[in-house]
Amino acid sequence: MKIIKGLRWYMIGLVMLATVLNYLARNSLSVAAPTMMHELNITIQQYSYIDAVFKGCYTLMQPVAGFILDFLVTKTGYIIFAVAWGLLNMAHAFAGSWGSLAFLRGALGAAEAAVIPAGLKASSEWFPAKERSVAVGWFNAGAAIGGVIAPPLVAWAILAHSWNFAFLITGGVSLIWAIAWYKFYNSPDKHKNISKEELKYIKEGQEEQHQATNNKRAPVSTLLKNRQFWGIALPRFLAEPAWGTLNAWIPLFLFKAYGMDIKQIAMLAWLPMVFADVGCIVGGYLPGFFQKRFGVTLVVSRKLVVTVGALCMIGPGLIGLYSNPYFAILMLCFGGFAHQTLSGALITLSSDLFGRNEVATANGLTGMIGWGGSTIFTLVVGALVETIGFSPLFVMLTIFEMLAMTIVWTVIKEPKRKYEHLSASS
Repeated sequence: MKIIKGLRWYMIGLVMLATVLNYLARNSLSVAAPTMMHELNITIQQYSYIDAVFKGCYTLMQPVAGFILDFLVTKTGYIIFAVAWGLLNMAHAFAGSWGSLAFLRGALGAAEAAVIPAGLKASSEWFPAKERSVAVGWFNAGAAIGGVIAPPLVAWAILAHSWNFAFLITGGVSLIWAIAWYKFYNSPDKHKNISKEELKYIKEGQEEQHQATNNKRAPVSTLLKNRQFWGIALPRFLAEPAWGTLNAWIPLFLFKAYGMDIKQIAMLAWLPMVFADVGCIVGGYLPGFFQKRFGVTLVVSRKLVVTVGALCMIGPGLIGLYSNPYFAILMLCFGGFAHQTLSGALITLSSDLFGRNEVATANGLTGMIGWGGSTIFTLVVGALVETIGFSPLFVMLTIFEMLAMTIVWTVIKEPKRKYEHLSASS
């Protein structure tokens, strides 16, 4: 069997592609929303309900998805969820009312809940501690890439055929990925194309809790009593509304606030996602820079990345100062960069602080709490945006992420493990 040098990077590339397709599927609705709302007579309030159902099911399913992924091997668990979200997204093409659309969005949210826990689990399997934030940064960048692709692809499908056609395309490609995942992915211990040197490098660079080969998992009750868990969960509760807003409301914001049509939205709505990609990647490399430059521990380096993201999130809070739509897009670009920088650090902290047989469960639980915040904020947007506009809501997002940064610094403590002293240059 052929040995592939640097196989771990091919594996994270496959995980990244799954994240791209996952977010392409979920972002299809926001781009198609102005057209669908007109054809199906959907109000803004009803659209907020549709989005809230998606987020609510996504929220509730995250710990379940994490548990399934910890119970099953990553390969098997992920393919089940990917096939489900592909088929459910295609089914959106047959929605005839806001009620049926809400039902399908809820089912899609439940299926898509596995994307981050699965990506994090794969990263913890394939990467040593010093490279894991880079791996998480790259696979998390797929979220924004999906957001970049969605506006032009969905707009093209609508203009060329119909909004129904857009969902058939954006769901169908996930089924193709599932075949590739089944054929090429496996854990390092079982992969036939990994070299002995790379396998040794991965294993020796992992923390003690990721080297364990037994299937012992901490009970959920134990995780919920863990101070470190809440040091991640509460900041995610405050930070996820920003990401939920960028994914679900930006096309409608441009349509409502500036009167942009589908072509203009296709030209501009993807730009914040490009900067979100940059945030994912830069945020992945920053911990190594902070460790080398300042000699800080692994956990402190993650906290510093969270700080960078929170400070950049000031941008969206300034949108109301000017009426220029291009200034608004620029500030949303700051928001995309800020959130994904901060979010990547929070996600990676789960793999730093929890073992290999509990990391997906821990991440699923923190994700559930985070997306609970996003769901609540979606309902707030739907209830208030027609009255007060979008600008005060963007200010709220800025405040939330500053509070998230404060909690990370005050609640998360240094674990007393030798891996905390691994440097990026070791």
